[in-house]
Amino acid sequence: MAPDNGEKDVFVHASTLARSGLSVLVEGQKVVVECGQGKKGLEVRSIRLA
Repeated sequence: MAPDNGEKDVFVHASTLARSGLSVLVEGQKVVVECGQGKKGLEVRSIRLA
């Protein structure tokens, strides 16, 4: 996932999508996320459609 502010891409795991009631993300789709530090960098903790 690429932030609107131009910063580095953020990893979103399929299980995060499932917990949020989403099955897929479509390129260009706008979402609101809460992020946190994961093992390999910044990752999405929760996500919802904007």
